[in-house]
Amino acid sequence: MASTSVAETTSRGMTREEKKVIFASSLGTVFEWYDFYLYGSLAAFIGTAFFSDYPEATRNIFALLAFAAGFLVRPFGALVFGRIGDLVGRKYTFLVTILIMGLSTFLVGVLPGSASWGFAAPVILIILRMLQGLALGGEYGGAATYVAEHAPDNKRGYYTSWIQTTATLGLFLSLIVILIVQNALGKEAFAAWGWRIPFLLSCLLLAISVWIRLSLSESPAFKKMKEEGKGSKAPLSEAFGQWKNAKIALIALLGLTAGQAVVWYAGQFYSLFFLQNVLKVDGQSVNIMIAIALLIGSGFFVVFGWLSDKIGRKPIIMAGLALAILTYFPLFKALTHAANPALAQAEQTVRATVTAAPGDCTFQFNPVGTAKFNNSCDIATSFLAKSSVPYTIVDGPAGQPATVKVGDATITSYDATAAGAGAAAKNAAFTHDMNLVLQKAGFPLVRDPVKVPDAKLDAFIAANPELGLDAATVRAGDKTVTPVADLVKAKLLTADQASGATDMPVYTIPKGGAFKVVADPAAINWPLTILILTILVIYVTMVYGPIAAILVEMFPTRIRYTGMSLPYHIGNGWFGGLLPATVFAMSAAKGDIYYGLWYPIAIAAMTLVIGLIFVRETKGVDLNSIK
Repeated sequence: MASTSVAETTSRGMTREEKKVIFASSLGTVFEWYDFYLYGSLAAFIGTAFFSDYPEATRNIFALLAFAAGFLVRPFGALVFGRIGDLVGRKYTFLVTILIMGLSTFLVGVLPGSASWGFAAPVILIILRMLQGLALGGEYGGAATYVAEHAPDNKRGYYTSWIQTTATLGLFLSLIVILIVQNALGKEAFAAWGWRIPFLLSCLLLAISVWIRLSLSESPAFKKMKEEGKGSKAPLSEAFGQWKNAKIALIALLGLTAGQAVVWYAGQFYSLFFLQNVLKVDGQSVNIMIAIALLIGSGFFVVFGWLSDKIGRKPIIMAGLALAILTYFPLFKALTHAANPALAQAEQTVRATVTAAPGDCTFQFNPVGTAKFNNSCDIATSFLAKSSVPYTIVDGPAGQPATVKVGDATITSYDATAAGAGAAAKNAAFTHDMNLVLQKAGFPLVRDPVKVPDAKLDAFIAANPELGLDAATVRAGDKTVTPVADLVKAKLLTADQASGATDMPVYTIPKGGAFKVVADPAAINWPLTILILTILVIYVTMVYGPIAAILVEMFPTRIRYTGMSLPYHIGNGWFGGLLPATVFAMSAAKGDIYYGLWYPIAIAAMTLVIGLIFVRETKGVDLNSIK
C-alpha cells in the first residue's frame, strides 16, 4: 500500500490490503493472548504437574516466579521489542514475538513434569513463562502501531479497535477450547494429561499466524521515515531519557492506561474471580457466563473505536472510567443477588465479630495463593474471607488468641506456630465449629457425602456429634470392602492407621463431608447475571476500544513502538495484573466482600482526573506530523 494512505482523510471503504493488515495483525495477537491466558486458566493443573513434589517453601517460590514472569515481565518485553521495532521495523519484530510466544506455549504442553525431570521441570516452565511475558510485551505495541500506521487518519480508531478485540477474543477462545476438551475427555483424564492439549494446539495457531504475517509488507510510515533518514538511533534514551517524551509516556500511563487496566481487569477477570471464589458459583457455569458476556459485548470494541473517530478518543475513555467509578458497587452487589441470593440474604443478616490482640491481624496480600497465615487473627479472618462472611475486627486483650462471635456463639481461634504438630487438629476443629455456627446462622453451606474407612469411623463420629451417628448402626449398614492399598493411594487412610490389614470396610456417610459455601444452581438468575457481566464488559470496551489509537497518536514514528508499549504494559501488567490479589486482600482486611472494589475505583478516579487535565485529544492527527 502506498505511503500516502497514512495521511488520507477522504471517506472511503477499507482496501483489500488494509483488511489483510488488520486481519493478520489481529489474528496473530488473538493467538498470543490465547497462549498467555491458558496458563492462568490451567494454573491448578500446571501446579500439580510441576510443583507438587517439592516442600511448601519451594512451591511458593516457584509459584511466585511463575506469576511474576507472566505479568511483571511484560514491561521489559515492551522495552526490548519496542526498541527493536523502532530500529528494524514493525513487521519483523512482531513476527519474532509470535514465534517466541507460540513455541513457548507449545513446549509447556510437551514439558515433562517434576516426577520425570525433577527440579529442571519447574525451572524450565518458569523460563518459558518469562518468554511468554516478554513476547506479549512486544506483540501488542507492534500490532497496534503496525495497523495504525496503515490506517487513514480519519479511521484510525476504527482500524485499531480490531486489535483491541484480541485480548478478549483470546480469553474467549481459551475458555471455549478448555470447555470442549474437558467435556470430551472427562474431569479425570483432563486433570491427568488432557490439560496439555490446549497448549499443543498453539502450534497449529502459530503456523497459521506466521504464514499470514510473512505475506505482509512493512508499515508505510516506518518506510517513509527510513527513506528520509529520520529514524532514531537510540529509541529507549530518546523515548524516556528526554523529558519532552518521558512526560508523554508518564501522562499515557497515569492519565490513560492505569485506569483502563483496572477497569479491564475488573470487568473480565475480577468478575470471574468474584463469581467463583466469593459467590461460590461452580467453575464451569462461571466460564459459560463469562463466555456469553464476552460474546455479546466484544462487538462494542469496534463500535467505540469507530465512534472515537467521530467524537474523539478522550471523551469515550473518560466516560468509561466515570461509569465504572459510579456503578461498580451497585453492580457487584446486584451480581451477588443474581448469582447467589442465599448468600446475599446471609450477608445482610449475619456479621461476625473478630476479637483479637493488637498487632495479631496482618494485611493478607497473597497474589499467588500460597501464603500461610499463622496468627490466630489471620487464621480467623482468612477463613471468614474465603467463606464470604462479613466481619468486624475489634481489639481484645494482649496475649490471648482471637475469637469469632456469630450471633450467640463464640469460637476460639488458634496460633498455628504455637500449636506446632497439633495445628492440623486445631484447624479441623476450628473450621468444623465455625461452619456449624455459620450454617445455623443461615449461610448457604452444604456437605457432600464422605467415605470413612472403618479404622477412622469412631473418631469421625466423635468429631461430628451434630450428625447423630451410632457406630454400631453404621457398621451394620451398607459398606464397601476396599483394599487398604487403594485407600492409602486415595489418601483416605495412612499405612499406620491400617494396622497391617489388607482390606477394610468403607462407609459412605451422607452429608458428612467438608462444609462448603455454594451457589444453588437452581437459584441462579442466569439472565440477570449475564446482563451484569455484559455491562462490565461494555465498560471494558469503552476504555479499551480507543486506547490503541490514542497511544500511537501521542508518539512520533521514530519512537512510537517503544513509547506506547511501556506505559501500556506497566498499566496492564502491574496496575491491572495485581488487581485480583489486591482487591481480595483489601476485602479480607476490612471484612467486606465489596471493600476491595475501592482499588479499581481509586485508580480509575486518579486516571480520570489526570486524563481530563493533561491528556489532549488526538483524533485525526497526521502520524507523520508528530514531532
